[in-house]
Amino acid sequence: MEKTRKWRWGVHRWFVLLFIILGAVFASIYPPVRPHIQVAPEVISSAPLFTLPVIGDFYLTNTLVAMLILDVIILAIAFAVRQATRGGQLVPTGIAGAIEYLMEVLYGLAESTAGRYARKIFPWFATFVLVVLLANWLELIPGVDSIGSLHHEETGYATQQIVPGIMAIIQGEGEVEGGSMVVPWVRVLSTDLNFTIALAIISVLMTQVIGIQTQGIGYFSRFFNTLSLFNKPFFGAMDFLVSILELISELSKLLSFSFRLFGNIFAGAVLLFLVGSLVPVFAQSFVLLFEFFIGLIQAFVFGMLTLVFMTQATQGHAEEHAEGEHAG
Repeated sequence: MEKTRKWRWGVHRWFVLLFIILGAVFASIYPPVRPHIQVAPEVISSAPLFTLPVIGDFYLTNTLVAMLILDVIILAIAFAVRQATRGGQLVPTGIAGAIEYLMEVLYGLAESTAGRYARKIFPWFATFVLVVLLANWLELIPGVDSIGSLHHEETGYATQQIVPGIMAIIQGEGEVEGGSMVVPWVRVLSTDLNFTIALAIISVLMTQVIGIQTQGIGYFSRFFNTLSLFNKPFFGAMDFLVSILELISELSKLLSFSFRLFGNIFAGAVLLFLVGSLVPVFAQSFVLLFEFFIGLIQAFVFGMLTLVFMTQATQGHAEEHAEGEHAG
C-alpha cells in the first residue's frame, strides 16, 4: 500500500504572510499618498551638467540614471559570459547559460525568418530584445520609481530625502506653500519618449542601411518606383502611388515603434502607482507579475518587428514577385 503523503506547511508561505503583515504595518505608519503622474522625466540635478551650443543646458534626469544602471547591468552580463567562455565550460551555467540559451533561441528565429541574411540581421535583433527587456524589467527592482527626494513646487530644490511615496504630491501645510513632490531618483527608462524614439530611429535607419547593402541603389525603387511609369503609364502610375504609400508607411514606423513601447510600459507604471496608493498591501505583487510578462512581450515584439522589417528590406520587388509565382 502506498503511504498517503502527510500535508506539510512550507516555510515560504510564512515568509509571504510575514511580508504581508509588515506591509500592513508600514502602510499604517507611512500612509500612501495621491500619485502625481508626469510624462516627462524629472530633473534630479539642481545645476546643469554641461551646456551644448544648440541644445542648451543638459540636466541629469532620473531616466538617465536608469540608463546608466542599464549599461552597468549589460556590461556585467557581458563580463560574466566572457569569463564563462574563457573558463572552458562546455555547458555554461548561471547567467552565462541563460544568455546562451536566449541567444540560441533568437538566432533560430532570425535564421528561420531572414534565411541567408540572418548573420547580418541577428546582432541588431538580439541587441534590441536584450536592451528593451532589461530596460522594461528595471521596473521590478525595489526602489525604482518609489524612492526619491522631496522637492518644493515653489523653490524646486530638494529639502529632505523621503523613502515612501511614488512621484507623490503632498499638500502643503503651514510654511510649505504649493505643496511638495517626491521626485524618484530612478525611473523606468522605457517611460521616457527620448529612449523609445531613439530606438525607433536606430531600427528604421539600420533597416535602410541593410536594404542598401543587400540591394544596392535599386533599394530606393521601393519608395520611388518609376521603372514602368513611361512603358506602362496606367500600371506605372499605380506602382508609383504604391511606392509613395510605402514611403509613408516606413516613416510611420517611427511613431508605431516609439509610442507602442512607451505607452505599454508607462501605462503599467501608472497602474502600479494607482494600485499602490489605493491598496498598498500585497496587491502590487500581482501587478508586478503582470508587468514582468508585459515587459517580456514588448521586448519580443520590438525585436521581432525589427527582424521582419530588416528581412523585408533585403528582398526586392523582383524577388517577391518570383517567390509569389513559385508559390502559385
